[in-house]
Order: sequence, then structure tokens, then C-alpha cells
Amino acid sequence: MGEMLKGKSAVVTGAGRGIGKGVALALAAEGAKVVVNDVGVPLGGDEQSSTPAEEVVAEIKAAGGEAIASMDSVADWDSAEKIINTCVDNFGGIDILVNVAGILRDRMLKNISKEEWEAVIQVNLNGTFYPIRHACNHMINKGNGRIINLTSRAALGISAGNSNYVAAKGGITSFTQAIALELGRKGVTCNVVFPAGWTRMTSSIPEDRIRVMCAQRGLTTKKEAEELPIDELGRKAFGDPGDPGALVAFLASDAAADINGQLFFAGMRQISRYVYPKPEFPERIIFTEHDCWTASEVARLFPNTIGKGLINPSPKKEKK
Repeated sequence: MGEMLKGKSAVVTGAGRGIGKGVALALAAEGAKVVVNDVGVPLGGDEQSSTPAEEVVAEIKAAGGEAIASMDSVADWDSAEKIINTCVDNFGGIDILVNVAGILRDRMLKNISKEEWEAVIQVNLNGTFYPIRHACNHMINKGNGRIINLTSRAALGISAGNSNYVAAKGGITSFTQAIALELGRKGVTCNVVFPAGWTRMTSSIPEDRIRVMCAQRGLTTKKEAEELPIDELGRKAFGDPGDPGALVAFLASDAAADINGQLFFAGMRQISRYVYPKPEFPERIIFTEHDCWTASEVARLFPNTIGKGLINPSPKKEKK
């Protein structure tokens, strides 16, 4: 057992499986007392079970750590408060909050139903806000706290067919930036981690796409990509789901007291930092000589200035 987080109390949502489980184990391994929160449902959001959270608690205790299970939902205001109170009541306070819980309802935009949109926003985005809202006053009153939101590189708009998920994860990313400014002066830091790992979410990607990915990226030979078991290929493509936990444990520690409002990637044996778009530092600027732009003036100047070199990420396909 390490001591980087000795004496700290933490809540990890979505901690029953995958990356959330890896985070909970990493915090506990550094001495934190952990509330393992997970409603125990599949990606679609049904069939609740206490088993995943309880199994992680048992694993932490077997390793000499201290943990307690919580099956309350992050997607409900009152239940989210119970999650935080579980930590406060059992461990005497809350020092660390890691938001991992999420669901998928992947659909192309033209097929997304109102219910599928709202479910993903409710669990992923509101399910990040609710625990933070209930935890922040405890942290502010103490003058110290660590909030780490695990989102997805989908927040950067690099995927298609899951715009509800992209919107939720993008909202979390911007939300974190805002509260980092607001809470940092109170001693509470807020950071974003884009994790990678072979989990239930990544295993929902069609198998043929993963096999092609491994071959194209040189992660395997073409023959291996065709023949290896999909779980083995998935780990090669996305890495061990426990890998991001080490960065999260560091960000949760006193050693990271001045790291605030940052975006990191963690997984596949690497850690990197993203530079969040800063509107005060635009790449290119054009000005008009008149009091107000006209559309024709924009059309004349745009192509060889701001528009120069722009690439359409999804150009229209001409019908054959």
C-alpha cells in the first residue's frame, strides 16, 4: 500500500467495472478510503445489481484498504446527495470526487429518439454535475478538494454516430473548465482526464472495426488482426482499463495542488496533456475597413485567410 492519499476520503462513480474500477483500486492502493459507487447496470441502463460495487469493495479490503459500496444513482439529484453523504458519514468528510459513471445509446443523429438523448445527458452530464454540486460545499468549507472528471476524446468531436454522448462529454469538459476557475481560489482543483482502456464501452465497437484498426495502426500483423481473440485485440487497441488510475491518483493528491483546469489523456501506457481551445488566442484574424462586415466582403477575404487550408472532415459523397 502506498501513502500518497493516506487519510483522504474519496468517491468514485461508475466504479464497479472497467476504468472506474481501476481508479477506485488505484486510490485505495495509495491509502484513500473509497466509496465505490455503481448502480450495476448494463450500458443500456437497465437491470440494476449491487454485485459490481460489492466485488470491488471486497477486492480493496482484501488488499488491506478501506471501502464501502454505494448503489445510488448519479442521475438523480437526491440519490447523488446520498452518494456524497455516504462518504461524509462513514469516513468523516470528502476530499476526492472522481466522476466516471456513464452510459451509451449510440445512434446516428437521424435515428436518435428524445428518450435516448435525454438518458445520455441525464447520466453522463447531469450525473457529473449532481455529485459535484453536493460535494463542493464540503470541500470549500475544508479549503481543499480534488475533482477529476473522466470524459472521452469523443468530446473533441472526433467520432460520429453518438452525438448524444459527444454532447454530454463535451459539456463535462467545458463545465470542468468553468468550475476550475470558480473553485480553484477556494483550494479545490478540477481537472479532466480522457481515459483509454478495453472496457464494456469500447467492446461495444463492432469487432470488424477493431480488427481493421489493429492492422492499420501496426498494433498487430494482418494475420494476428484476423485471428487473435477479440479481447486480446481490444487490449492491444485500447490498453489496460486500469492504466488511467495512476494519473487520477496523482491528480487527487496534495502533490497536484496547483494543477487545475487541465485536460489530460491517460491510457495505453502514455499520459499526455491537451491544450484547451482559448478564444483569446485565435489562429487567424481578419478585419474589415468598414464599420460592419458585408457578406460579399467575407466571401472575398475568407478563402485565402481564415479559410485557407481548411479540410472538411466529412465531405459529401457523390452518388455513383
